[in-house]
Amino acid sequence: MKIRASMGVALGLTAGLCGAQTIEYPETRRQDVVDVYFGVEVHDPYRWLEDDNSPEVKEWVERQNAVTMPYLHSLEGRGRIKDRLTKLWNYERYGLPREEGGRYFFTKNDGLQDQSVVYMADSLRSEAQVLLDPNRWSEDGTISLGGWSVSDDGRFVAYALSDGGSDWRTVKVRDIARGEDLPDTLEWVKFSGMSWTKDGNGFYYSRYDAPKAGDELDGINKFQKLYYHRIGTPQSEDQLIYARDDQPDWGFGGSVSDDGRYLIVGIWKGTFQENNVAYLDHEHPEQGVRDLFTGFKASYDFIGNEGPVMFFSTTDEAPKGRVIAVDTARGNRVREIIPQSEDVLRGVSLVGGRLICQYLKDARTVVKVFETDGTYVRDVEFPTIGTASGFGGHADDPETFYAFTSFTYPTTIYRYDVQTGESEIVFQPEVDFDPARYVTKQVFYRSKDGTRIPMFITHRKGIELDGDNPTLLYGYGGFNISLTPGFSVSRLVWLEMGGVYAVPNLRGGGEYGKEWHEAGITTKKQNVFDDFIAAAEYLIDEGYTSSPRLAINGGSNGGLLVGACMTQRPELYGAAIPQVGVLDMIRYDLFTIGWAWRSDYGYPSKNREDFFANLRYSPYHNVREGMCYPATLITTADHDDRVVPAHSFKFAAALQHAQSRSPDCGNPILIRIETRAGHGAGTPISKSIEQIADQYAFLVRHLDMDLPEDF
Repeated sequence: MKIRASMGVALGLTAGLCGAQTIEYPETRRQDVVDVYFGVEVHDPYRWLEDDNSPEVKEWVERQNAVTMPYLHSLEGRGRIKDRLTKLWNYERYGLPREEGGRYFFTKNDGLQDQSVVYMADSLRSEAQVLLDPNRWSEDGTISLGGWSVSDDGRFVAYALSDGGSDWRTVKVRDIARGEDLPDTLEWVKFSGMSWTKDGNGFYYSRYDAPKAGDELDGINKFQKLYYHRIGTPQSEDQLIYARDDQPDWGFGGSVSDDGRYLIVGIWKGTFQENNVAYLDHEHPEQGVRDLFTGFKASYDFIGNEGPVMFFSTTDEAPKGRVIAVDTARGNRVREIIPQSEDVLRGVSLVGGRLICQYLKDARTVVKVFETDGTYVRDVEFPTIGTASGFGGHADDPETFYAFTSFTYPTTIYRYDVQTGESEIVFQPEVDFDPARYVTKQVFYRSKDGTRIPMFITHRKGIELDGDNPTLLYGYGGFNISLTPGFSVSRLVWLEMGGVYAVPNLRGGGEYGKEWHEAGITTKKQNVFDDFIAAAEYLIDEGYTSSPRLAINGGSNGGLLVGACMTQRPELYGAAIPQVGVLDMIRYDLFTIGWAWRSDYGYPSKNREDFFANLRYSPYHNVREGMCYPATLITTADHDDRVVPAHSFKFAAALQHAQSRSPDCGNPILIRIETRAGHGAGTPISKSIEQIADQYAFLVRHLDMDLPEDF
C-alpha cells in the first residue's frame, strides 16, 4: 500500500431544483492510498475516515452535520411532517405475552415513550405492574433493552442493556418479587440470548473476550464462547461450556429444552445459513457436549423434544425446509415428520403438544398446525393477506400468542387455543387513520434475466397512473431475510403525503427458499441490483411514477442496494437515501463483525472471483467524476458497531468530490450522522421521528412534491 496526502477543495454546489439553494460542503482531505489485489490497483483516497476515534474524523463529522442539519430543518413541510408523525405514533403498542411461573410478561409502549416498558400481570385481563422501564436508564432514551428472559419459575429476569445503539450488551439480573437488581453483572455479551436452566438457578449466554481499549466499536469480533452463569456469583466464576480455540469464526448459542434435560448448542459461522448442532445431557454431564449435526451441510433449528427424541426444522435435502425427528437414544436415527412443501418453511414451534409451522407463500404468511407425528390438523385463519409472527411457548402450554400485521393493518396481538384452533384478540391498537382509503396489491414483474419477481405496492385508492405520483421504492435483498407486509407509522405518513410505497422481494432474500437466497449472493450479487432496477422500471412503465418522482431507500444491506443502484443507474431516480449501508465492498470484512458477512459478499481479499465481482458493484469504488447523481441523503450513526460509519463517511466524501466535477448537476449530496445511536435497534422514538421527518422533507423538496391539503 502506498500513501501520499493531498488536500481537497471546498465544494460550492448549487443544490436542488432550479438552483434554488447553494450548499458549501466542508473540505475533505484526499490521499493517494493504493492497494493491489490480484494485480489490480484499488484507490482509497478517504482511508483516513475509517478511524472514527481520530480528532480529525470527529471534526469532519461535526462539519458535515453543521451543513446537513440546518439544510434539513429549513425544508418546507418538515414541521407538518414531524407533527403528523408525532400524532400518529402516539398510540398504545403491545408485544407478545409470554407466560412463566404463573404470570404473563409483555412489553407495552404508551405511545411516545422512547423505549417500550416490560410489564407483568397475573392474567391477561388483570392490572399490570412495571417490571423493567428502560426510559429511566438515561435522560435521552439512548440506553435500550437489548433482550430479556424470565426464568421458568418466574423468580428472576435476566435482561440486557445496549448503550447508544451498540451491539455490545451488559446483562443484569432482577429479583422479580423484590423488584431489585442483584449484584450480577455480565459484560462483553454480543449476539447472545439468555436461556435459563429448569431450576432457575442460572442461565447460558455467549460472550467475547474483552476488547482492547479503543477497539470497542472497531475491533474484530472473534472467538465467541458459551458460558453458564450461576445467580449470585461474579462473572469471573462463570463456567465455560463450549469454545473452539481452533475456530475463530464460530459462534455459539445455548438453548435449554422445555423439560430441562438438554442444552442444545447451535454453532454458527458468520451469516452462513448452514450451522452445526451439539448438545449437553444434563442427566449425564460427565459426557460433555456431544456433536449431533456437523459439517455445516444445512440449517438445523431446534424445535423441542419428547424425551430423547429431538425435533428440528432443516434444509437438509429440502431447500424450502422440512421437519425431522432425531432419536438420540438410537444412534441419532433421523426420520421425516413434515416433508418439504411448495411454500418456504420459516419457523416451527412445539406448543400444546403440536407443531405450529409458519410458511411463506409469495412473501405472505401461511400457518399450519400438525401433530408431532406429522398429521395435518388445520390452518390458522388470518383477517387478510399479511404477516404473522410469534406462536412461541412451552410444549405443554394450552395457548400461544401471535402478532398479525399488514401495510395498513396495525400490529394486533392474538391468543390462539392450540386444541380448538380459535383465535381471540388480546391487544388491538387504535391508530388515527382510515385504512379504507388505501389499497395494497401484489404484482409480478420480470428482472433483467427474465426471473419473475413479486412486489407489493400500496397507495391511496383512486390514484391516476399518469406517471406523476411520488414513489418510494424500498428494498433489501440479502442474508435470507424476507420482506413481508407490515404496519409502520412512517409508511402510513408517506401514504398520507400522497406517496406510493413499493416493496419488491428481491433475490438474496428468503422469500422462496435457499435457491432464491443463493441466486443473489457473492458472484451473483448483481442479480439483486438488477431486480431492484427492474422494479423501478416497472413502476415507471406502468405509470405509477417517473424518474424525477422516484426515490429509492434501504438500510444496512439495503443501503448497499441503494448505493449500487444509484451508481449504476443514476438517471433512473430523483432521490436516494442509503441508510447505514455497507458501501466499501473491498474492505467490508475488516471491521467488527463484517467478516461474518462473507456468506453473501464473498472474500474479496482472498478469492479472485469475489474480488472482481465486488469491485464491479462496490458503491464507494464506482463513484465517477462528472456524473450527475440523484439528490442523496446518506444516514449513519456514530455508535454503529455493526456496519461501521466509515462506509458512509467514505461514500459521502467520494460523492461530494465527484459531484463537484459535474458543474451542471445541482443535486445535493448530504450525510446525516446521528449521535448516541447505532445500527437502528433501540433507537429512541424521539430520534426516529426526527430522522424520518428529515428524510421525508428531503424527498418533498427533491421529488417536487406538494403536500395534500388534508395532510
